[in-house]
Amino acid sequence: MVEEIRSQVRLFLEECIAEREQLEKEVREVGMLIQQSGAEADKLARRNAEIANRIRQMESSRSTVSREDMRELYAAALREQGRLFLMRGQVETLQANEAGQRKYLALLNQTVSVLEDSENGVLGLASSETMTARSMVVRIIEAQERASLSLSRRMHDGPAQQLTNVMLQAEICQRLLDTDVARARSELENLKREVNKAFQRTRTFIADLRPMMLDDLGLVPTLRRFTDTWSEEQGVETEFVFAGSDHRLPAHIEVAIFRSIQSLMQNVAQHANPSRVQVTLQLDGEVAEAIVQDDGVGFDMDEVMAAADARKTIGISSIIDRVQLLGGTIDFESVLGRGTKVTLRIPEA
Repeated sequence: MVEEIRSQVRLFLEECIAEREQLEKEVREVGMLIQQSGAEADKLARRNAEIANRIRQMESSRSTVSREDMRELYAAALREQGRLFLMRGQVETLQANEAGQRKYLALLNQTVSVLEDSENGVLGLASSETMTARSMVVRIIEAQERASLSLSRRMHDGPAQQLTNVMLQAEICQRLLDTDVARARSELENLKREVNKAFQRTRTFIADLRPMMLDDLGLVPTLRRFTDTWSEEQGVETEFVFAGSDHRLPAHIEVAIFRSIQSLMQNVAQHANPSRVQVTLQLDGEVAEAIVQDDGVGFDMDEVMAAADARKTIGISSIIDRVQLLGGTIDFESVLGRGTKVTLRIPEA
């Protein structure tokens, strides 16, 4: 029996090591792509500045510039702005992917370390504990897949749809340059505004994936800003309450708490129809407690969990997994017509 358990541990260890080696290779490749894309974005930015300067010069001496030259310069400006927008979006997407890969790599390193210790007899894992380790990794992979599905849906409904509209408007501008330059200029201004809106929405989209403020300033300022922004966007009175000692937590704990609250607030926005929401965070040096409470329509927990499992979407089940994997607990209190209160507790260390 012991030999069988040891064999299972060794097999699982080999799988994790192979996965780690592959992931390390991918992280290096993404790092190179970030450098290359960043350098290309810098070149495109300089190119856009040059074209913008040429357009200003052209507009100051319009009478001496041919219609064909104007058309070509405006078309060049449109192409270069589009390329710059896409390249910057690619850099930010790659950076977000790299951050996710590095977190997964850190988790794999911890898993390999534990398995190596167990193989050497330091921990003496029993078969049930080995299966628990396997189950944990399975849950992590499933959570990543649900997150990827949610990401693809949001990308399709948001930035991708806006970019499609931008492309259509660009084609209209191109046709107008041959027939009505004045109207083409007006449409180019509209196009510029649409590109800027798409860019800002993409930046918001990327910030939702990984807010830089969380790394720079920590959990409390990030949650305060997040709740303010959420309140403004949703038109719902929202209060953030903090109690305890304002100190930094381990990065993975801060991310887990932020992601959980972010997901809970998305659920509130989509389903609760509240008039008021309160987010509370308390840090006492041992346990981080976060509460999200709304006065919305409430829900039946069993029905919601069954629907989430059927759709395979990121939501309550993913929040539960995230909290439990960190040794925490999560409690739901909801009454139909009287709102919902969700309390999660995660050890600070």
